[in-house]
Amino acid sequence: MTEEVPPTALSEIYLRLLCHDDIDTVKQLCGDWFPIEYPDSWYQDITSNQKFFSLAATYRGTIVGMIVAEIKSRAKVHKEDGDILASGFPVDTQVAYILSLGVVKEFRKHGIGSLLLESLKDHISTTAQDHCKAIYLHVLTTNNTAIHFYENRDFKQHHYLPYYYSIRGVLKDGFTYQGTDYLQHIGSTLANLSPCTIPQRIYRQAQNILCNLLPWSGISAKSGIEYSRTIPSRRKTGSSAAPALRGNGLAAVPPTSLSAVG
Repeated sequence: MTEEVPPTALSEIYLRLLCHDDIDTVKQLCGDWFPIEYPDSWYQDITSNQKFFSLAATYRGTIVGMIVAEIKSRAKVHKEDGDILASGFPVDTQVAYILSLGVVKEFRKHGIGSLLLESLKDHISTTAQDHCKAIYLHVLTTNNTAIHFYENRDFKQHHYLPYYYSIRGVLKDGFTYQGTDYLQHIGSTLANLSPCTIPQRIYRQAQNILCNLLPWSGISAKSGIEYSRTIPSRRKTGSSAAPALRGNGLAAVPPTSLSAVG
């Protein structure tokens, strides 16, 4: 895309789910953004499998950004991230794992990456089954652009993962990052409670509940958005879904965001 992007580009961005007709475009974008070659089955999954959330941002009918996340139960979280939720949560508690987030270079710094991320948060707080209780991602330790992006949006480093990625046969270190903005909201609410206003036993129980919720708490409710897997004609919908590839030294996972939102 060579045309100059106007400062008001965000006002012309429309959101929709990826569909089968997008596969060729998404393949090209992923090739430009990420140092990993995805199998064809991955693209089939992200445009059809309902357990994944793949949201496209379009500008005048052209995809200029997308976010891909997997909505899964705590039981399916890989071992290295097993403490994303406290052990007291049921094994069927839902979590959201961001697989990739990218924006076309010319459209970066226009708020599109933030719009996609916020749309995912809206979805998992209102639409996803039973509401997700955690949101997390993996990122290369050298991907300073993506790290800066997430840290500016209340994500915190949760784990250091040596040799987590295998990129073109070379092992690379990664980080797990976890969203914390909603946890902070819950924590500040409890902190404002005075021990003098409620019985000590109840106050201590409330504190214990918060500790058990660490490192995550419920997501604040927002208006839900209904999504369609068809390409809309200049109509604002919003969201999309995607499958999960995992990289742990041997298998490859998409380094979340890379520099694709910088």
